[in-house]
Amino acid sequence: MTDAAPAPRPPSRASRIAFGTLGVAGELLITLGVLLLAFLVWQLWWTDVEGNRAQAEVVRELPRMPVPTAAPSDEPTAQRPLVAEPRYDEPPVAAEPEHATTFATIQVPRWDGEPERPVSQGTDRPTVLDVLGVGHYEGTAMPGDVGNVGLAAHRTTYAKPFHRIAELKKGDAIVLRTATLDGGTGSDTWYVYRVTSHEVVTPQQTEVIAPVPGEPGAVPTERFLTLTTCHPMYSARERYVVHAVLDYWAPVADGTPAELLEDAP
Repeated sequence: MTDAAPAPRPPSRASRIAFGTLGVAGELLITLGVLLLAFLVWQLWWTDVEGNRAQAEVVRELPRMPVPTAAPSDEPTAQRPLVAEPRYDEPPVAAEPEHATTFATIQVPRWDGEPERPVSQGTDRPTVLDVLGVGHYEGTAMPGDVGNVGLAAHRTTYAKPFHRIAELKKGDAIVLRTATLDGGTGSDTWYVYRVTSHEVVTPQQTEVIAPVPGEPGAVPTERFLTLTTCHPMYSARERYVVHAVLDYWAPVADGTPAELLEDAP
C-alpha cells in the first residue's frame, strides 16, 4: 500500500495578492483598450458622419440664389445648367464678415464625389474648423480681392474637407462661391482659381498666407488663394500648402462655371 499524496499547500498570502493584482491590471488594460477603440471610432469615423451632415445643412441654409438653367430646343421638358461666361474685369469683393459667419463655399473638381463645403470666418477649432468645415484666416484677402485668400481645414476627422489636398495638380480649378449675407453684404459670385504650386512647411512658417505668399511685407498685385492643412496624415507636425491664382469670375446669375459641369463644351 502506497502512502497518500500530500495535500497541496494553499497559496501564500503574497501569491494571492500578486495574482489578484495581475487580474485587476488585466481587467483595467482590457477596459482601457475598449475605451481607446471607442475613442478612435468616434474620432476617425463618427466625427466625419456628424461633420458631413452639419456642413451639408450649413450649405443648404446659405442665402443664395438658384443657379439658372435653360431648356434645350430639342428637349423642351429637360433642363440643363447654363455655362457662365468667364469675366476678367474687376470682380466684386465683400467685406470680411463677423467671426464664425459662413459666407462662401468651396468646390474642387479634382475631388470628384466630394460635396460642396462651407467657408466660414476664422480658423479656431471649437467654433469653426470642428463644426463648420473650412475656415478663412482673419485678415487675409476675401475672395476675388488683390492679395491672398487664406483657407484652412482638417485633413482627417470632422468631415476632413481637405483630405484629398495632395491630389491637386498644377492648373486644377478651385471654385469659391460667395453668398449674399444679412444686410446685403457679399454677392452671389463664382471665383475660379488655378493651382500654381504646393509645398510642405512647419506651423511657424506663416508667410505662406502673406498677401504675397512667401514674401512677407511685399505689396500684392495679383489675386492669390492658399489652402493649408496638417501634414503628414494624422499628424500636426507640418503643414501641406497649396497655392493658386484667380483665373476668372462670374455672377451666379449667368450660370455655372464650366469646370463644375461634366458635359460642358
